[in-house]
Amino acid sequence: MTKAELISAVAAKGYTKKDAEKAISDVFSCITETLEKGEKVSVSNFGVFDVRERAEKKVINPQTKKSVIVPAKKVPVFKAGKALKELIAK
Repeated sequence: MTKAELISAVAAKGYTKKDAEKAISDVFSCITETLEKGEKVSVSNFGVFDVRERAEKKVINPQTKKSVIVPAKKVPVFKAGKALKELIAK
């Protein structure tokens, strides 16, 4: 599902397309801002958005066969909640 399809699906629940787009954009913006601060976002019965630190690592470029160091970085992660996992498992 794309963002446009999500907006249409929310609009079909009784909202205008403009209101649905604003609400979805605001939710994504709030999640992004919180993750930028290094904090996690927990949504009951859905899951947890978090930021994890990836350590620096040495990899080999398959084309040149040379070793390259990939620097440490922060990456966003999502862990599904129990209720979501159970719904999908059905």
